[in-house]
Amino acid sequence: MVHALPLPPSLWAATARPAPETPPLDASRQADVAIVGAGYSGLAAALQLAQAGISVVVLEAGEPGWGASGRNGGQVIPGLKHDPDELVAMFGTEAGEHLVRVAGGAPAVVFDLIARHRIECEARRCGWIQPAFAAADVAATTRRAEQWQRRGAAITVLDRDSVRRLTGSPVYHGGWIDRRAGSVQPLSYARGLARAAQKAGALVCGGSRVTALTRDGARWKLTTGHGATVAAERVLLATNGYTDALWPRLRQTVIAANSFQVATRRLPDKVLRTVLPQGHVASDTRKLLLYYRLHQGRLIMGGRGPFREPAGPRDYRHLETVIGILFPQLKGTRCEFYWSGRVALTRDHVPHMHQPAPGVSAFLGYQGRGVAMATTLGILVAKNLISPADNPLPLPITDIRPIPLHALHRIYATALLQMYRVKDYVRR
Repeated sequence: MVHALPLPPSLWAATARPAPETPPLDASRQADVAIVGAGYSGLAAALQLAQAGISVVVLEAGEPGWGASGRNGGQVIPGLKHDPDELVAMFGTEAGEHLVRVAGGAPAVVFDLIARHRIECEARRCGWIQPAFAAADVAATTRRAEQWQRRGAAITVLDRDSVRRLTGSPVYHGGWIDRRAGSVQPLSYARGLARAAQKAGALVCGGSRVTALTRDGARWKLTTGHGATVAAERVLLATNGYTDALWPRLRQTVIAANSFQVATRRLPDKVLRTVLPQGHVASDTRKLLLYYRLHQGRLIMGGRGPFREPAGPRDYRHLETVIGILFPQLKGTRCEFYWSGRVALTRDHVPHMHQPAPGVSAFLGYQGRGVAMATTLGILVAKNLISPADNPLPLPITDIRPIPLHALHRIYATALLQMYRVKDYVRR
């Protein structure tokens, strides 16, 4: 099938389950709800709404999972960037603890959804390890683990030897493990959500970039690049790191940072038994964190890269180098896949929810934890639309406030990346 935006090459694209048929919108239609973006949040919302008998049209410029939902590391991690006590301090006891429960329970939402709809995406409830990159980080990881333990989460603090045994890396000083977490094949998961939404009655249209969103009487009119339109009472904007200029200033509320990933060739069995031997996923405590996991006998390593789009394998050399540093037994191992995707970062490091006009909702900014949180927020936004009184949102509705000097964000964000790189070096 030909789409306006071809799916970028990656390990996920090479190993995913076949894509469902999602042809472009072929004629003007009406719906109760129109959703812009067929990533996890848009598809999860469409599935929830369609199951409730609400007519839904999903419009996607590429195909389901074309953006970050089909390019991320596939780590299903609970929580947000802020620790639980920090969220309570930010939002107050009642609202903060509600958000902590939602974020902490987000992986269970994903795995339950996968089981209920029999989504074939190699889902594993394998647990997530956060190793302490520097000796000074041990106190922070211990404090973080204790906060979750107080709230009943299945958390264990790990000493240096335990982290080395579970990761296969000798460089860390300690850490913790969260057994609520796990992994998926992210593109297969997105495609499975699309199939489930279609089966429930949603219309999912690929190759249908929305170029205009205007008020037309009591409804909103969404116009695609090839002229077909949707008239809908409600519109959900679920575009995250690929948000464009469709709604004024929304794109300026996030920094769309590039996250780079590489995947090695298939590792020999003898070597494979020494890297994440129990199949955990991991991301460490660096300012510029590294995240890694195994998939079909390959090690996947991810981390930050330049804001421009990569020009070729040379732009990924820093990740290839770090594989040999973290895992000396893999030094010199050749990588066979290189890809990148956009992570939406907000100024306060929590997702944002907006209702900029009657009937329009936007939710974005998952800080790199979108597998669990994007799915969960998509479902909760849909439930709130269906029955607001019974389904309070976990985050406040806020005004759209662009990040100051956003037009210069690549300059100051690049400087910030360099500063973090230096800090990591000094801490090490």
